[in-house]
Amino acid sequence: MSANVLIIEARYYEHISEALLEGAKAELEAKECSYDVLTLPGALEIPAALQFVVEGRAKSYDAYVVLGVVIRGETSHYDIVCNESARGVYDLVAKHRLALGNGILTVENETQAMARAEREQKNKGGEAAAAALRMYAVKKEYGA
Repeated sequence: MSANVLIIEARYYEHISEALLEGAKAELEAKECSYDVLTLPGALEIPAALQFVVEGRAKSYDAYVVLGVVIRGETSHYDIVCNESARGVYDLVAKHRLALGNGILTVENETQAMARAEREQKNKGGEAAAAALRMYAVKKEYGA
């Protein structure tokens, strides 16, 4: 399936984010999809950037992949970032009928994050890209 995909990635944890991005890109390249990458500082910025792209007129995409990492810390900031980034993204998915794969990791520590991000382990970046392509296929099949 050929699709034009936008990967929106948060780079707060650079080395973990790089592993997620590598997995997503490899999956899209294996499926011969074109893609662009939009890099942001953190996961909380992802919904706003997605809205800018979707509601803007500069370029349109068939599917979207969101990538980021939220690691629990000592304060309630973790809960705010997890909840608000997910709510913001899925509000836009519903409003604009977007084909999206979510690869925003919400974990307890860096070890869990790396296990989920690395391609040789759980490859959540690749899984998010595969989910976005599957949702695009479903959207096309049902005429949405």
